[in-house]
Amino acid sequence: MHVHEESDSGIVPMNHSNKEGKLSAENEEGRPLNKENTPQPNTHLTQSGARVSQGLWSVRNAAREHQGMKFTALLHHLTIDLLRESFYALKRKAAPGVDGMSWQEYATGLEGRLVDLHSRVHCGAYRATPSRRVYIPKADGRQRPLGVAALEDKIVQQAVVTILQAIYEEDFQGFSYGFRPGRNQHQALDALSYALQQKRVNYVLDADIRGFLDPSP
Repeated sequence: MHVHEESDSGIVPMNHSNKEGKLSAENEEGRPLNKENTPQPNTHLTQSGARVSQGLWSVRNAAREHQGMKFTALLHHLTIDLLRESFYALKRKAAPGVDGMSWQEYATGLEGRLVDLHSRVHCGAYRATPSRRVYIPKADGRQRPLGVAALEDKIVQQAVVTILQAIYEEDFQGFSYGFRPGRNQHQALDALSYALQQKRVNYVLDADIRGFLDPSP
C-alpha cells in the first residue's frame, strides 16, 4: 500500500496497547494508564517512546487498522530528514567502519553527503559495502561474531529500520520488551516485579533457548 504524507490527531495515548481492544502490558499487570500527552509538532510519540514523522505515523495507523495489508511503496519515506536523524542516532565515539570513516569525519559537510546519499538510494546507485567480520570474546570463552559496516551503510540501515518499525511494531504484544525501540530489560523487570506484587501468580516460567539464533549446521 502506498501511504501518503498525512497524519491523524497529534494526541497519542502513552500506554495503550499496539492492538485495538487490548490493554497495555502495564495495564494488564495492574499499573494505571498514564494520561495522554501532546507530542512535538510534525512528530508522533509511539507506545515504545520513539517519535515518528507524520508520514510514518500514517503507515503505522494503516498497519494497525489493516493487519493483513502488504506495503509495497515505502521508499519515499526514506527522506533526507530521516537520513539525518539516523546519522545522529549513531554512536559518535564508535570506531570507524570498514570504510575507515568516523562519525566526526562524516559530520564535516554532512548536508552535502546526505543529499548525495539520498540521491544514490533513490536512483538505485547505492551499493552497500561488504562488512568486515570480527569476533568478540564472551564470558564463557566462546566468541561472538560481529559485522563491522561502513558508516554510510549504518545510516541507511538505521533509516530502513525506522520505516519498518512503523509496520512491525504493530505486531508486538504490549508485554513484549525485547529489542524494541524505547524499551529495555529494566522496564521488563519493573513490569514483572509489579505483576508479582499486585496480582495472584500461580507459577513463573523462565526459559532460555540456547543458540536459538545460531546458524544451522
